Amino acid sequence: MVSPPHEAMHRIFQHDPGLFSRVSRFLGVDIPKPTGATALPTDLTEASPVERRVDTLLRFETAEQGPFLLAIEAQGKKDPDKPASWAYYVAYLWTKYRLPTALLVVCQDYATAKWAQQPVTSGPAQMPALTLRPLVVGPHNMPVITEPDEARADLILASLAAITHAAEPVVNAILKALSTALRDAPEDIADPIVEFTAHGLGNRPAKHLWRNLVATDLSFYKSYISEEIRDEGREQGRAQQGAQDVLLVLEQRGLDVSDEVRTRITECGDPEVLRHWLARAVTAPSAEAVFEGGE
Repeated sequence: MVSPPHEAMHRIFQHDPGLFSRVSRFLGVDIPKPTGATALPTDLTEASPVERRVDTLLRFETAEQGPFLLAIEAQGKKDPDKPASWAYYVAYLWTKYRLPTALLVVCQDYATAKWAQQPVTSGPAQMPALTLRPLVVGPHNMPVITEPDEARADLILASLAAITHAAEPVVNAILKALSTALRDAPEDIADPIVEFTAHGLGNRPAKHLWRNLVATDLSFYKSYISEEIRDEGREQGRAQQGAQDVLLVLEQRGLDVSDEVRTRITECGDPEVLRHWLARAVTAPSAEAVFEGGE
């Protein structure tokens, strides 16, 4: 099953195909700004029963170099089988469309990026019939955008910077700059960037910072992630109120509430459990008896 970071790493180029030409300057290649871009079918399966799909496939039109294809692959870890698959993708696309075909691999850690950018040949060393040389995007070459003005100048690039540095300590500064820059952005522009960034961070610790930034700095947006954060906030509020109600009943009844009991009640985040404890608190002979009967 593909993960949210995997999807974000390549779909961000579908959302803004021009991102590739802006990223290319960090890769040491000169890719002109496209005059047009089209997303193509990603299914590369032939008549054989083996299914092959590239993550994202774009056709670019340029005034200087003419049309070319860009296959984009998100790679989360080293995989010795991938170079052969990538070589197949490039050769198949070149054959099918008769257009120059490039490969971009997006990574989120240095080791995977270093592995992915190594040239791989299909033949013996003295007969390299086909050599694969992917362009690789990762924390080793993507910019560290920590100033809101810089993030504001290219919001999509700032989002990609956060995604590719998701496992690095510097990601916190990137996310803060991005959230600040998004305050001035129209909702239809900000929403997909909020989503790409959230998915790209996956389950890494930085996701919690991003969720908090979205909840505070971008509270007026109605994106999926922001609504999810608000729902969590409301749930936490209900839990806190429920804990206070249980403690109030126990104290009003004159029961001794130990630190251990108080901590267990205040740390409970389940409103249903707290309602059960509240019902017990009305008649329980002691504070500890509130917990009887299970949670």
